[in-house]
Amino acid sequence: MENDLLTRAVEKVIPLDLAKAKLASGEKLRVYLGIDPTGARLHLGHSVPLRKLQAFASAGHHVIFLVGSFTARIGDPSGRDTERQPLTEEEIQANLQSYKNQASKILDFSKVELRENHEWLETLTAKNMIRITSSFTKQRLEQRDMFERREKEGAPIHMHEMLYPLLVGYDSVALDVDCEVGGSDQEFNMLAGRTLQQAYGKREKFILTTKLIEGTDGRKMSKTYNNCIYLTDPPNEMYGKVMSIKDSLMQIYFECCTDVPMEEIHKLLNNTPEVEAPKKRGRKPTKAKVDTHPREAKALLAFEIVTIYHGVEAAKKAEEEFNRVFAKKETPEDMKEVKVKHGTPLLDVLVSEGLVKSKAEGKRLIKQKGVKVNDVVVESENEKVSEGVVRVGKRKFIKLKYE
Repeated sequence: MENDLLTRAVEKVIPLDLAKAKLASGEKLRVYLGIDPTGARLHLGHSVPLRKLQAFASAGHHVIFLVGSFTARIGDPSGRDTERQPLTEEEIQANLQSYKNQASKILDFSKVELRENHEWLETLTAKNMIRITSSFTKQRLEQRDMFERREKEGAPIHMHEMLYPLLVGYDSVALDVDCEVGGSDQEFNMLAGRTLQQAYGKREKFILTTKLIEGTDGRKMSKTYNNCIYLTDPPNEMYGKVMSIKDSLMQIYFECCTDVPMEEIHKLLNNTPEVEAPKKRGRKPTKAKVDTHPREAKALLAFEIVTIYHGVEAAKKAEEEFNRVFAKKETPEDMKEVKVKHGTPLLDVLVSEGLVKSKAEGKRLIKQKGVKVNDVVVESENEKVSEGVVRVGKRKFIKLKYE
């Protein structure tokens, strides 16, 4: 278990010797993950550090899920080429409740302490801030890659953005932890906390950064790129999205997003002439051969991920539906049926039914031949509705009937 804690889905452990010594001591460690409620939905990328936090909880350690109720007002500048827009108190509270509900799909809150960092950051005095800032130099803060880029481009860097890593670093002081878990894009912020704990004479912490996973288009998973697999996606959509990822991503998805043992993952993905594939929950093990490896492996991956968030039965139904639609080229059984008037623009229906986010997106998909009616490609953005099955992209269907 200790080996998995420091290796599976892990990018870096700093310092590794300290981490090994603390785990070897047999003492109950204080471990936390901080996340700012800056959006309403969590995706599989967020799940990686959450799963690691739960792994520490399952190993008997004291773990804390820290919500950045104060720091969300600033917004983390990590990976940003422009300033984040601050959130209102109402937005923060709504996102906070949503985050907790979604995180509970991974975290057992009977074993996890929930905290909010406004508890201590709202009461910081000018004297406190001077002490915190005295532990850092202007040059160190300017080493952040996004700040370097902005300086070269002549873009503004606001003082509150430079204070962000110091404030989240102070979370480590307030919580007095042995370990902080976070995505690899949070390394600078996490090291700031390590610096402050030393400055305040607290226990020495190690940081554990988890791997970042790419989205359905091969870029970093981000709502900005519209390439996310969300924890709240319906089973069929989640299954289909996983099946659409590049084959080269299966290794990291299995490692970071499932509980399949690493030894079995290696056997499955290394094209062993004939190996026993990991057993799907509720299924008998299957024999996977070389020529079916990518398809077999990805189907297992999709099944495992859907099972985690929706259960075995939902995963079975999603698998059957996917095979019916994509392998057998049939239409879904549970399509939504919508009544429409003669002469209604198809584009209007696509938007109103949520098949596309906007008319601009709909026009783009039509131009890319991504919209079909009764298996016939829609050629014009001015197409009117007709009765039958509308297919948008690979996974979205709707059935139209005249009123």
